[in-house]
Amino acid sequence: MIVTIPMLLEKYRDYSNPLSKIKRLKDKGEIFYLTRGLYETDKNAPGHCLAGAIYGPSYLSLDYALSRYGLIPEAVYAFTSATFEKKKAKKHENYFGTFLYRDIPSEAYPFGITIKEENGYFYQIADPEKALCDKLYTMPPVTSRSELEKMLFEDLRIDADEFAKLNSETIMQIGGKYHCNNLKYLMKYLQRGGK
Repeated sequence: MIVTIPMLLEKYRDYSNPLSKIKRLKDKGEIFYLTRGLYETDKNAPGHCLAGAIYGPSYLSLDYALSRYGLIPEAVYAFTSATFEKKKAKKHENYFGTFLYRDIPSEAYPFGITIKEENGYFYQIADPEKALCDKLYTMPPVTSRSELEKMLFEDLRIDADEFAKLNSETIMQIGGKYHCNNLKYLMKYLQRGGK
């Protein structure tokens, strides 16, 4: 369970020094530091369930989501998330793993996100189409359809069969909200039936 310092202070208010009690719990491995003022009580909590609490608003996306959906072959060991209006990328490391956060445009942020529940934790994750759009937004701009194809299928190693399953209408609806070349070329590519 994710707990805050005020929650812990309330729980241990009868102790002569609640902050010392919290420090002892941390030192004994009974609570685990997430980020300033935030702890987790379960050492087996899945990292992806904690990403949104560590830094937000955010939702899991980019490489983590692409790997989870089988769009890229690589195993991804960091929990990558999208944010907005944070102005710079962020990195947090703790007992549960490495958490990376990247901005996407505010206009695109609220679309294509699903809320999931797992063992009492709620977290948000991009749908496959949104994860791909987010990833392309963070990459160097392409200047042609052939460059986009190379980026998708060689650089990112997107699985062609999984790519074919993506809902192109969804990408067309949200792609324009990024205002970037990579998404413009992706939309053109899809309009031509991926040819």
